[in-house]
Amino acid sequence: MSKVALVTGGSRGIGAAISRALMEAGYTVAATYAGNDDAAKAFTEETGIKTYKWSVADYDACAEGIKQIEAELGPIAVLVNNAGITRDAMFHKMTPQQWKEVVDTNLTGLFNMTHPVWSGMRDRKFGRIINISSINGQKGQAGQANYSAAKAGDLGFTKALAQEGARAGITVNAICPGYIATEMVKAIDEKVLNERIIPQIPVGRLGEPEEIARSVVFLASDDAGFITGSTISANGGQFFV
Repeated sequence: MSKVALVTGGSRGIGAAISRALMEAGYTVAATYAGNDDAAKAFTEETGIKTYKWSVADYDACAEGIKQIEAELGPIAVLVNNAGITRDAMFHKMTPQQWKEVVDTNLTGLFNMTHPVWSGMRDRKFGRIINISSINGQKGQAGQANYSAAKAGDLGFTKALAQEGARAGITVNAICPGYIATEMVKAIDEKVLNERIIPQIPVGRLGEPEEIARSVVFLASDDAGFITGSTISANGGQFFV
């Protein structure tokens, strides 16, 4: 029986690539999404991966959704906390709502999703938690005080929880993507992309979603059992820690 992997925000962008890669690696995959029903339906029709709709910012919805997935597919062995949103604004113009929405999804969402699966992983003496943070959680970014703070918080969460899970056979790691060729990034003005963003990336190109996905598959594997509390910086050399 294959292990069950749950990917939040798993029907689009980086999340969709992660879901596909885990399925190809032999996992039974479930993907969550928050709003785009058409994209989720198309993704399921294309891949056969079941999608479930809820907001990771809602603890009760997470607990109920996870309960449903485990009843249908089996206990969750791998959790990829990928769901995230942006509400960009320079700080002097940022509203409390913009701050709260980003922190609730991008940071509190990790608690909301991980907490309901943690006891089961401890009982089974196995688990893989993989948190998708961001280069901007490492270096900061103007106009993203909310996003950068939340993504930096993801790294603190990763390091603390790794210490708690280690003796229970649970690893907790993070990946910090740089600029990845998703719909959102490719929608940036071509001149800005080519003249301001790509020149900052030493490898001279955007990353591909599949490159992040391959990192996830490795961290989820038995081969990565001695790696915990770590951060993979997948940014083409743009920023070093």
